[in-house]
Amino acid sequence: MASFHEATAIRALDSHTYLAHFPNEWCIGSVPHGGFVTSCFLSTAALHFSTTHAGRNQPHTITLHLTFLRRTSVGPVRFSVRDAKLGKRTSTVHISLTQGSSDARSTAEPSVVGYLTQSNLFTEQGISLPTQWTLHPPPPPRPSFFHSLKSGTADDDGDKNWILSPPSHPQFRKAAHRVKSYLPRNGQLEPGMADEWICFAQQPGEKFTQESLGYVADQFPQIVEMYPGTAAADTTTTHGNPRGGIEDAEEEKDEKKKQKKEKPNWYPTILLNLDVKKCLPPQGAEWLFVRVRAKKIENGRMDLEVVVLDEGGALVAVSNHVCLILGAERNLTRGGGTGEGKEEEGSQKTSKL
Repeated sequence: MASFHEATAIRALDSHTYLAHFPNEWCIGSVPHGGFVTSCFLSTAALHFSTTHAGRNQPHTITLHLTFLRRTSVGPVRFSVRDAKLGKRTSTVHISLTQGSSDARSTAEPSVVGYLTQSNLFTEQGISLPTQWTLHPPPPPRPSFFHSLKSGTADDDGDKNWILSPPSHPQFRKAAHRVKSYLPRNGQLEPGMADEWICFAQQPGEKFTQESLGYVADQFPQIVEMYPGTAAADTTTTHGNPRGGIEDAEEEKDEKKKQKKEKPNWYPTILLNLDVKKCLPPQGAEWLFVRVRAKKIENGRMDLEVVVLDEGGALVAVSNHVCLILGAERNLTRGGGTGEGKEEEGSQKTSKL
């Protein structure tokens, strides 16, 4: 099974055209994970500015705005880059993703389009001022030793504040379970919000990089499924009840049986913004903290604000999403349509979780 780095590999066709392949294991249902797709955009920009515009020394994406027009699919992908503005401190490119033929040269309408702004986070200069921003409410204390999280199970052997979240609908949400997600042992702090610590699950030693921030910003517990009585409610996301935790194997087994009878929801993305605040270490980061929060969930649509911190609590990135709340059947049928950026008869597009 390909690592995240391998799965998001981009190769140049020419100076402004790049190719990739979306694998099935990074899908939600039949649709590539929206955060995975976002990381492929970041990888494309990184390659473009390390080759075509290497002399500009602008290796880092500092802002990204993606609009998801149509569903993507497993298979070859083409990224077409247009230099919108090339500057001394920042440069902005327009990137469009298309699919449709075996060599990814199709003239089909784009599925995802976006603007990405590049700069150099190591050489930025200008006014810097302290603010009083902090997470509110504050999350549970960070783990004293992160290795203790990896030993955590449904009993009390792990960290006293964080517990491994059991997989949620793993056959449907394949891409979501390429990481290990550790949630507050005593439950989330309030409705409409979720905290987690995450690390890669499949490849030993694999770490998060700048390009993987797209995936991280779209990988979190599903807020909708934390509300009791909600269709397709995933009780494992909150560990068995709105505020408590699953603490015995029998309870966890019952929840897995319940999941088999329930149909999961699908949360396709309409748009995704990313504001990158700092560079991760050159060797990557093993652990990242994610807080996701919704301000309004109404009529099958919701906003999400995502904050990403590093192990030391420093702000790494902020992301904002708009997404829909649909049944899984809309993901698994090509003709179902999502209404995301299209009318109901339109085709579907890239998924969230």
